[in-house]
Amino acid sequence: MLAPGRSPLTGLVKVDETEIACRSKNDPVKGGRGRRHQGKMLVVGAVELADGGLGPRRIRLSRVADYSAASLHAFLATNLALRATAKTDGWSGYPGAAPEPHVVGKMAAHIVLPWVHRILASLKVWAVGVYHGLRRQHLQSYLDEFVFRFNRRRTRHAPFRSLLAIAAAQPPRPYKMLISPEAAV
Repeated sequence: MLAPGRSPLTGLVKVDETEIACRSKNDPVKGGRGRRHQGKMLVVGAVELADGGLGPRRIRLSRVADYSAASLHAFLATNLALRATAKTDGWSGYPGAAPEPHVVGKMAAHIVLPWVHRILASLKVWAVGVYHGLRRQHLQSYLDEFVFRFNRRRTRHAPFRSLLAIAAAQPPRPYKMLISPEAAV
């Protein structure tokens, strides 16, 4: 559940993309190997770093249709403040976005963007460990849950209080909307 009016990421933000194997109804985990997108779901992640870049403060994750400039620019515009400093790898879809991302290097992305890769690796382990794989139709809901839990990881009662406050501010939701929010719109 997303908090209405949540603030965009600020300061130093590192951004990268990944692929998660798609789970189908008949096959527990299905996905092609290599760089083909067949059987995979595309995800973009952003990590706001604490002062000095010593650790992650908040994150944002979103599914994207492809890694084109239009998809990546829309993610950056939605989740980053205008004064944020975005750092990315050398992927061709990032240049021209606002805020203009800085390319941190031509070497392997896991070396120059370690926090983003740790978060994305944790997401993949969480997806397989908790849900035994993710399904395409609910991917954004899974990502929102992971972001919600991660951003409130430091205080014990914050997740419950946040969820209660968000739910209390919402209108009543019919059962149909709860089981299939995409169909109820």
